[in-house]
Amino acid sequence: MNSTKSNANVLIVDDERNMCELIETDLRLRGIASQWFTSADQALAAIHQHDFDVILTDVRMPGTTGLQLCQQLSQSRPDIPVIVMTAFGTLETAIAAMRSGAYDFITKPIEMDLLSITLGRAIEHRRLTQQVRLLESSQDAATSFGDLLGQSPAMRKLYDQLGQIAAADAAVLITGESGTGKELVARSIHAGSRRSDQPFVAVNCAALTETLLESELFGHVKGAFTDARGGRRGLFLEADSGTLFLDEMGEMPVSLQVKLLRALEERTVRAVGSDKETPFDVRVLAATNRDLETAVAEGRFREDLYYRINVIGIELPPLRSRGADILRLAEHFQKQFSQREDKPITGLADGVAEKLLSYSWPGNVRELRNVMERAVALTRYDKITIEDLPDKIRDFRSGTVYIGGLDPDELVSMEEIERRYITHVLDATGGNQTQAARILGLDRKTIYRKLKSDL
Repeated sequence: MNSTKSNANVLIVDDERNMCELIETDLRLRGIASQWFTSADQALAAIHQHDFDVILTDVRMPGTTGLQLCQQLSQSRPDIPVIVMTAFGTLETAIAAMRSGAYDFITKPIEMDLLSITLGRAIEHRRLTQQVRLLESSQDAATSFGDLLGQSPAMRKLYDQLGQIAAADAAVLITGESGTGKELVARSIHAGSRRSDQPFVAVNCAALTETLLESELFGHVKGAFTDARGGRRGLFLEADSGTLFLDEMGEMPVSLQVKLLRALEERTVRAVGSDKETPFDVRVLAATNRDLETAVAEGRFREDLYYRINVIGIELPPLRSRGADILRLAEHFQKQFSQREDKPITGLADGVAEKLLSYSWPGNVRELRNVMERAVALTRYDKITIEDLPDKIRDFRSGTVYIGGLDPDELVSMEEIERRYITHVLDATGGNQTQAARILGLDRKTIYRKLKSDL
């Protein structure tokens, strides 16, 4: 028997000592720890004393066989995936292994690259299974803020921040990828504030032209422009004593930024076409998925306005970093849409949780909500099945990364791979160069230089 340290621990069982040593040496070079035994009985004793992520066993061994070992483990340790090795790569052997509880099988002579991939999938399978079980056994007390749901460390940290932020009256800039729930966070801050019984008014700065947005925010008088047949108070005054939420703040035209800054500094608004200043008392919350620091540096966003709206800044975690929260939200949406559609759906069928956890969720919570709404509408059963999920989730492979359209068989230079990966990270962060730089371990100037050199 031998062992080495690693994040994963594999147990090898084969009556041929040379085979055990060969596999152990190769796995060690790949950074995978392993222990080995030459009999199933020795392995069973070790399993009772230590935790293993995967068990790799031969089929034909003296005494207890590999298939018998699978059968015993399926009863005593169903949480550990078992991969069976066999020199008899027949369909009958594979079926027997699966019926005995094996996760997968691989034929001898062993192709080490294939074995490494198979082990990686088994390790990931166990990790996802553990997350599912953690979710099922967890308690949901004191793990929410307003309408926000989740128990992940990232969300618990966010709840602590929001509790303090809600009690204050300073301006807040909410950042994060598209679909992470920025408006929901803004509404939760308002609901927990002293202004909670006053209006919460939201406007999407990217949805209106500059002229219409100015009128929407500050109001207008009769005849201020074509079709202005009557006056309008504007959202600052509509939200008076309450909260004004400026969504997609990074899309606001620079010329309008000047007028917004003046209003925030003087706490008064002047309607379009009027010379009268009207005071207001509003808490401003803003949100963006853009990198405003970069926008400031490039002259697309006013620095003085940036600091005015970013008195307190919070960044929302992407869904892919929230672990089992994915399942909590999926079940929440499933119940919500089942009730709306009047369909007696009781939960998720086997395998669905693993698919949801392994997917990368580029569209975040918004995408998950859409997926569950679609699944509830399409399912013909009392549970959401894998077949009810979109193809991109059913077929997703977490170990496969396609960067910038790079085919696995395409041969390109390291510089090109680097450029494509930088572009890939920028796309994934919505063009947020600060966030991308943090992920890449580079500064923003280096990112700009590397991309510019390839233009």
